[in-house]
Amino acid sequence: MSAGGESGARGEDDRPVVVGIREAILSGEFVANQRLVEADLSEQFAASRASVRAALLELTNEGLIERLQNRGARVRAVSLEEAIEISEVRMVIEGLCAAKAAERITEEESRELKDTGESMRSAVSSGDVLGYSRLNERLHRRIRVISGQQTASNVLERLRAQSVRHQFKLAMHPGRPMVSLPEHLAIIDAICAHDLEAAEQAARAHLRSVIQTLPAVDRDRPHGGRGAT
Repeated sequence: MSAGGESGARGEDDRPVVVGIREAILSGEFVANQRLVEADLSEQFAASRASVRAALLELTNEGLIERLQNRGARVRAVSLEEAIEISEVRMVIEGLCAAKAAERITEEESRELKDTGESMRSAVSSGDVLGYSRLNERLHRRIRVISGQQTASNVLERLRAQSVRHQFKLAMHPGRPMVSLPEHLAIIDAICAHDLEAAEQAARAHLRSVIQTLPAVDRDRPHGGRGAT
């Protein structure tokens, strides 16, 4: 078998391990600075040491894991300063996606976004913070899909994964849903109205709000888990 064929086969074998470790990080099962031992991961994911090693390398390239000389791998901790930088990049890219979504959205997709907005409104009214967070994440994902900007979507997924703990703490921050709900509704309204400029500005305003809130959120006790902003 050629070297290229070996690489392709190995990539297919590694994929479940990459997905499994990534999900464990995003869900908070693996916490920041936790050491990741190849032998333990091999047993947990029923995979060969070679597959685990390749998966750790890929996740290192994604910025989720860091390799320490003579100490193996650990889950990478993202500082407040880096979380702010990530949010600044997201502000630009999510603005682009919102504008493109406004350009491309269909009537059926408009109804879907408006239904999601109403569900978010109900979740905030009932105090369902986790439900609101899940709807929040769904909304951001649907806007990316509607935009048709696959490259931007891939970048945003990577950035979200790197800052997931800051996102979760932000979602759980007291009073945050009351602040972010009107921001999200403004994004939905602009996209459904096919107003490209207003959609981009609404998305940027939302991320600007995130950036302003992150320092206060960072002072909270760390949590694990997934969330949205």
